[in-house]
Parts: sequence; C-alpha cells; structure tokens
Amino acid sequence: MNKAKQLISNAFNEFIDRLLPPRCIQTGQIVEAQGMLAPAAWASLNFIASPYCKCCGIPLAYNPELSLGQEEGGEALTCGPCLERPPPFQSARAALKYDEASRPLVLGFKHGDKTYMTATFAPLMIRAAGKMIENADMLIPVPLHRWRLLSRRYNQSAMLSAELARLADIPSYPLALRRIRATPSQGHLKAAERHANVRKAFAVHPAYLKAIAGKSVILVDDVFTTGATVGECARTLLKAGARRVDVLTIARVARDI
Repeated sequence: MNKAKQLISNAFNEFIDRLLPPRCIQTGQIVEAQGMLAPAAWASLNFIASPYCKCCGIPLAYNPELSLGQEEGGEALTCGPCLERPPPFQSARAALKYDEASRPLVLGFKHGDKTYMTATFAPLMIRAAGKMIENADMLIPVPLHRWRLLSRRYNQSAMLSAELARLADIPSYPLALRRIRATPSQGHLKAAERHANVRKAFAVHPAYLKAIAGKSVILVDDVFTTGATVGECARTLLKAGARRVDVLTIARVARDI
C-alpha cells in the first residue's frame, strides 16, 4: 500500500513539475526539482562550518589561542558563554548563518506562506545535524500557542519536523510539547528579556510522557537567536524524562542580541 501511494505521489509531482516547472526560491531560475537552489542562490548563502562551538553551534573565528574547552584533536571548541553557563540541551546545530542572504528566505517561510520551502531547508538541516540525526529517537518541534497558530495558520517548525522525519525515517511528535502560556513576540526583546518571556511557557502533553522517557530528542525550530526558547523547551523535556535533547534549526544568529 505504501509503495502504491509513493508511486502515485511521484507521478503527481512529475505532472506538477511539467505543468509548473520548479524554480529556485531565491532567484526564480528553473531548477531540476522542487526546493533546489540555483547556483547563484547557493553561492550567496553562508553555511555554518567548522570551527563552531561544539555545544551551542555558534560560528567561531579561527584563532590558535581558542584552546579553552578544546577537545583532543584540536577541532571541537566550546565558546565562553557555554563554558560559563552550559545550556540545558546537549548540542545545537544550524545549517545557515542568519544574515542578509538567509533572512528573506526564512521570513518568507515563517510568515509568507511559502511552506514549500520545507523541501529546501530540511536536507540542509540534516547535513548540518550529522550524527545528531543518527542517534536520535524522535523529533519534536517547538510549538506555537493556539492563538498564534490560529492567526498564522501553520507551525513552520512542525512542518520542518515532518519533512525531517520523512527524510531521516525518525518519528516526529508535533503535539508532544505544548505552549501553555501566550507570550509576546521575541523579535524586539534583548537576551535577558527573551529568557524571562518564555519561562514556564511550555509543558509536555501527558499522553507523550511514556514515549519521551529515556529517549534522545531533537528539538526542531526555525532560527536559533539567543537560545531562550529552545533552552526552555529542552528543560521541559528533560524534566519530563528525556535522556538528552539536541537542537536543530535552519539558521543561527552569529551572536547574541
């Protein structure tokens, strides 16, 4: 049955591609498949590569003096803030730097109804995740409060989680984590204000407590800014019995606001 559904889906997608040729989401150029980026768009994006903090994933400037927190082999570094105050999650990874090149793409996906961009972002996120995906038991997206979900009509993190689940063959549980308190937008808040804003704003749905207990969870979101939201979500999941929590996002702000 699943094979028949896949064949039907492939045939339908091929028909749509012939009717409406797939185009690059940034340049508008025709590309081979939905979600692909044209070479010019690909070249404009800034992918996060080593060196970066092994804990929070923030890009680090290469500096021989950055030996504090360095592991044997000289590749894995821990940034100062993570050494001073380790976050509740085990590690965080993002595919792109959140900058002038990636920001329009992410905001178009998040607020502009460009939900088809999950096909663009998910493979990049899996590439950034590396072994994190191999060791995970489940994916859980950062939830929206019901009133914000009603106004936005979709949860972009849940859509990413569903596509990641499909590509990596890992279950996604979009209802496992709930936002139990409506919070103001984080957009214009400073780091300390963001942490206070989301404190005790999340809870694990009782129906998923048994599924989460003792498991390795990847928390999925769109952008890692200060880590306030994902940090609070990670604390909530760990208190509910998760063995470890890692964070995976499309993009990451290069420094705290």
